Amino acid sequence: MLNLNFHKHYQHLLAISMMLGSLAFGSCGKNLDINSPVTSTNNENVYSSDPTAAAVLTGIYITMSQGDFRTAGITSMSLFPALSADELTLFDLNNPAYAPYYRNELTNTNALSSDFWLNIYPIIFTANAAIEGLRDNQTLTPVVQQQLLGEAKFIRAFCYFQLVNLYGDVPLALGTDFEQNRLLPRAPQSQVWQQIITDLKEAQALLTDGYVKSDAMTVYPLDGEERVRPNKWAATALLARSYLYRGEWANAEAQASAVIGQVSLYGLEPLENVFLKNSREAIWQLQPVRSGFNTQDAYLFMLPLGVNSDWPVYLSNNLVNSFEPGDKRKDSWVGKYTDASTDPVSDYYYAFKYKAFIDEPITEYTMVLRLGEQYLVRAEARAQQGNISGSKSDLDIIRARAGLGPDIANDKNALLSAILHERQIELFTEWGHRWLDLKRSGKVDDVMDQVAQQKGGVWQPSWQLYPIPLEELKKAPNLQQNTGY
Repeated sequence: MLNLNFHKHYQHLLAISMMLGSLAFGSCGKNLDINSPVTSTNNENVYSSDPTAAAVLTGIYITMSQGDFRTAGITSMSLFPALSADELTLFDLNNPAYAPYYRNELTNTNALSSDFWLNIYPIIFTANAAIEGLRDNQTLTPVVQQQLLGEAKFIRAFCYFQLVNLYGDVPLALGTDFEQNRLLPRAPQSQVWQQIITDLKEAQALLTDGYVKSDAMTVYPLDGEERVRPNKWAATALLARSYLYRGEWANAEAQASAVIGQVSLYGLEPLENVFLKNSREAIWQLQPVRSGFNTQDAYLFMLPLGVNSDWPVYLSNNLVNSFEPGDKRKDSWVGKYTDASTDPVSDYYYAFKYKAFIDEPITEYTMVLRLGEQYLVRAEARAQQGNISGSKSDLDIIRARAGLGPDIANDKNALLSAILHERQIELFTEWGHRWLDLKRSGKVDDVMDQVAQQKGGVWQPSWQLYPIPLEELKKAPNLQQNTGY
């Protein structure tokens, strides 16, 4: 039922969201200062005061940040699609949670992919409820109402972006009516994409240029921002990516240029600083909220305990061998664990973009959107339009930061291949970029035919979409399964 049948628990959800928003952000010196407890959490009273309304959106970010990376919460986009593609190697091929992704042997009952569906749709439900409570609201301070409405529309677009890329056609739930949502069929991808673009354009018009504090009203001073609430440029960055995926090259270039042009807010950082909290490269980040943790990326990808830890994944030879000689990203963003107990000694390479481990001071936030990607979005959009020099300029900016010289590609097709390669190296283990790039570029079958054999299996083209969980198919009469499951 799209996991939207939790409307019965919505009051409880809102109460938790506000409590978490107050506690988590209060611990970081940004307390929401809700003066009295809320005893009845319906839309009428939740959206009757600025603090309680802001807390609902804060609760969404907390939910996203604290979701368990290992069980297909939304931040697990950095893990499971990377296992499905050619980025990661699984040490234990009998691992029941990870092996179906790694060997591309998902079914509608064995996959944690069900949890993407089950975790993302509740976020959409909360965003829909917020949109209903905020739209035409005459009680809240106007700037707060406008900012929060923009955030809710951005979050809904962000969630549908993940769903449409993982599953293809998906139900397009835009309200909170349980029965209506239960009966929704899968909407065509084109319709979902149009809603994503519509939401992002509306979010652009609503959100502030700068970054606001937890009250959704006070703008941080320049160079003192916490970049954890989406702003206009976060919506613009996701819009640029969405246009790129849709093949609307001129629009993708224009939106990416708008972000890149915000030089007072954004700039490329040295490699070692990119993933620090509030780095100038960050367009939107998630603040760690789990006690004792920095980012879950560091917790999962680093191998300080060796490959026999509870969830051993490491970088594939396909990825490690794709770095050019002299690429500083391999030095800065790739770690190495040497297992001296084997004969011969075994080296394992792992993602080391995030370096702060458990129980260390919080120095890193989870990067969701960053400026480096926007240069690659614009490079690809320009190449598709035949602007070879402009495309090469953007590509070479990213390469120069990595200590590499200009790329030798000098025609459209060669340049597009070079950009795809650069995205593989620049964006590895970030939000499933490689998996999605292989699919949208039409390269997935060629690459995965070879990779599946390396993993001990045989590739089927239908596997590029994940299965809809069987339990959802049983509850929602108008849903149909993806081909091949």
